[in-house]
Amino acid sequence: MKRKVGSGQQDTESQGQPCADAGEPACLMSGVPLVIDTDGWLCAARRVPSPNFDARADGVCVDMVVLHNISLPPGEFGGEDIERLFTNTLDCTMQPFYTGLRDLRVSAHFLLRRDGELVQFVSCHDRAWHAGVSHWQGRERCNDFSIGIELEGSDYVPFTDAQYLKLDALLNALQRSYPIQSLVGHNDIAPQRKTDPGPFFDWKRVAESR
Repeated sequence: MKRKVGSGQQDTESQGQPCADAGEPACLMSGVPLVIDTDGWLCAARRVPSPNFDARADGVCVDMVVLHNISLPPGEFGGEDIERLFTNTLDCTMQPFYTGLRDLRVSAHFLLRRDGELVQFVSCHDRAWHAGVSHWQGRERCNDFSIGIELEGSDYVPFTDAQYLKLDALLNALQRSYPIQSLVGHNDIAPQRKTDPGPFFDWKRVAESR
């Protein structure tokens, strides 16, 4: 199965395998492959349900992964404000920057923290609100057929080794459960609006690990 990697990388081969049974405590152990259960939830992720999602249309094939970066406040890591944003509980009086987020209703399927922790907000079976106005290879509305992964970071600092290792494991789990064909950045599908995951994201490293 071919997967096109965004930002100029070449196609790489990967073999999809049937999804294993989910929910076993072993999935939390180091070295054990991550598993997405039959309801679209990753057993190794901390679950923080977001109200910002809706159902995918019947028959839609989930075949894309979109990578983003995020930090709240901008350039600061480790706080709870990303989770608050995705659950509509962010106090927008806390920071001047947050004023523009007051009516924003967004989410992603996953957040990958700097230390490698995975947080899941929306079932992979549902449509998270992460891509906005977007298009890829003649298709509009990328939310309809994609999985959104937010990496805690910014356009101005490198991502961590822990993030790359966990991202590789997560991509493997997604590939086993869905016919993923494209791995792209938000900047690839909304080039007039977005720059993430940014210049410090190492696409070559990700492609070589596939």
